[in-house]
Amino acid sequence: MNENILIIEDDPLQSQMLEVLIKKKFSLHPISAHNGREGLNILAKSEDNSIALIIMDVNMPIMGGMETLPILRETYPDIPVIMLTGNKNVSEAVTAIKAGASDFISKPFETERMAITIQNALKLKLLKKEVSRLNREKTGNYDFNQLIGHNSGLRQCIALGRKLARSDIPALITGPTGSGKEIFSHAIHGESHRGSMPFIAVNCGAIPSQLVESTLFGHEKGAFTGAIEKTPGKFREAEGGTIFLDEVGELPLDTQVKLLRVLQQKEVEVVGSAKAIPINVRIISATNRNLENEVKKGRFREDLYFRLNVLEVNLPALKDRKTDIIALAHHFIERACARENRIPLTLPLETQQILLGHDCPGNVRELENVIHRALVLCEGNTLTPKDFDIHNEHSQPNIIQQSQILHHEHTINEQSPYQRSNGTFKTMKDIEQEAMEQALAHFNNNTTQAAKALGIAKSTFYRKQAQK
Repeated sequence: MNENILIIEDDPLQSQMLEVLIKKKFSLHPISAHNGREGLNILAKSEDNSIALIIMDVNMPIMGGMETLPILRETYPDIPVIMLTGNKNVSEAVTAIKAGASDFISKPFETERMAITIQNALKLKLLKKEVSRLNREKTGNYDFNQLIGHNSGLRQCIALGRKLARSDIPALITGPTGSGKEIFSHAIHGESHRGSMPFIAVNCGAIPSQLVESTLFGHEKGAFTGAIEKTPGKFREAEGGTIFLDEVGELPLDTQVKLLRVLQQKEVEVVGSAKAIPINVRIISATNRNLENEVKKGRFREDLYFRLNVLEVNLPALKDRKTDIIALAHHFIERACARENRIPLTLPLETQQILLGHDCPGNVRELENVIHRALVLCEGNTLTPKDFDIHNEHSQPNIIQQSQILHHEHTINEQSPYQRSNGTFKTMKDIEQEAMEQALAHFNNNTTQAAKALGIAKSTFYRKQAQK
């Protein structure tokens, strides 16, 4: 996540004032450069997305702001730039804005004005990023590059997903609830030749059993009570594109028969019509159930299972890819901040440890909800452990409580130096005597050094030794 602000300013006083403001007001980390060339070098060496904002002076030695700005806009178009100048010339400001600057402020600047400008630039950046993401989803320009994670298991799934994108065969995406099956399917669609066509997602478990067929295949007007108008159905809505059947294991057996016909004949039978309509749709289905077991129990048709499961991708649970938790957390923080119109919140190491210590049984979906809830509770610009501490006596222990329970269990299982082998605690006198004996042994019976190491007078050391 972007946690740094780059200050390109040759005036030490102005640079120092900006550093103090950034640290106190936004809890972000300032990085300073003295000219444009130095600033570009810092950007080139920085990690991807580590710079959230650039504040740059116009007039500097070696390489000035107006000379640097076009390079920044071309190389780092997503990083907002606020320009500073001691010149009151309005035309200079207009030129900077036309060249791509987010804002233009005259020096000496008012602290409050600068704080509002920084805040607006950070908010606008998050909003643009979220709008871009939503547009990609809407237009089908969603691909595997948007998936977050570097876990080897996920990488293997992505490699398989890219092969699926190059073909039209039915695919079955399995994995626990909340592991990202729909997003993964959307990426397959986005990288396929159908990417510019509709992606229609259907939750089969959420459709009333009496409406499943009409929802999927459409119905004629008057086909049944309440059918006041003709509807095309989800398969025809997805014409030329992809239909994603989530929780396909929830489909009733009679609907499974009709779905099998769709797969075999490439046509749908509209409810209330004797005419079959040809379709051109790629089918991706998903389930958190074990369909092989469902087949054995007679709850899922074996022939349909083999038709849907031409190639299966099993997504790992989040507890099996914990190295991705922090990257996902930063992503969800940015999305939530954009929705709540807030500046990007920082996630310190102590809070990261809390997240890493939680198994997230609800997987990626639970992590997103936990982050959004913490953001609502957060009163500053930094997410702290207490923001994740929500007491609910009717729910499972929250992240903080679970971490405390784990720590407590670890402490009990590990023998404490203040406990005897039977679990009872030693007296203070016993503890003092053991400490003195260990100190004497360490310093070869040198009482002076042992007493000094324990922070007590030599006379006190002698007195306590005499009491044993």
